[in-house]
Amino acid sequence: MRYFAELAYKGTHYFGWQRQPKQISVQETIETAFATILRTKVEIVGCGRTDTGVHASQYFIHFDVAEALPENFTSRINKFLPKDIAIYRVFDVDAEMHTRFNAISRAYEYHLGFRKNPFTVEGVWYFPYSQKPDIEKMQAAAELLIQYDEFYPFCKSNTDVKTMKCELKRAEWVIDEEKNHYIFHIAANRFLRGMVRLIVGMCINVGLGKVTLEEVKKALEIQSRLEKSWSVPPQGLFLTEIIYD
Repeated sequence: MRYFAELAYKGTHYFGWQRQPKQISVQETIETAFATILRTKVEIVGCGRTDTGVHASQYFIHFDVAEALPENFTSRINKFLPKDIAIYRVFDVDAEMHTRFNAISRAYEYHLGFRKNPFTVEGVWYFPYSQKPDIEKMQAAAELLIQYDEFYPFCKSNTDVKTMKCELKRAEWVIDEEKNHYIFHIAANRFLRGMVRLIVGMCINVGLGKVTLEEVKKALEIQSRLEKSWSVPPQGLFLTEIIYD
């Protein structure tokens, strides 16, 4: 039987989603809890990879088991998971459903703060510099992205993907005046490795006058790296929505 599970996690203390040698990951932590409850090894497949320190307020996994899950599985598994990982619901699906390949849209948020707050250090990146970036220029940079469908300038090097094409559906900055921070919203059918953090860094550089819109346009048109490329810290980044047919 194949099951989907909807969950959330705070990535601060994990070396990303994917299991890896000698480092603790979200995937390994969940698989260990599943093995404890089900008394057998369970391999889970995630809807995507998040980097070290990146969070997910909505995330989906799928896994296969020989028999139906025991009663109260969700509440039981949550007792064996750490406080920074929560399973919200578990439900059975068709055997061919896949959390990664069947997802048609993904959305992220990046939280950029301008007031130092000891209670948000793990979920907002505090901008520690005196010059505040111009939000109108940042918005113009975000709007520019919608005109393109290839994003080599915003992909980490040494990637093994076959295409740089992504269908962007949203790229927008929103101001939260009460909290004195900006929130970047972006949605697409897929994302490249490190893409969102590089885009946020570009928007900030445009807002600071370190990169011009013309330079961004040229990089996108000829698919080349920006001379000043900036991948912002991970703690402000959240995977927020996964959509399936």
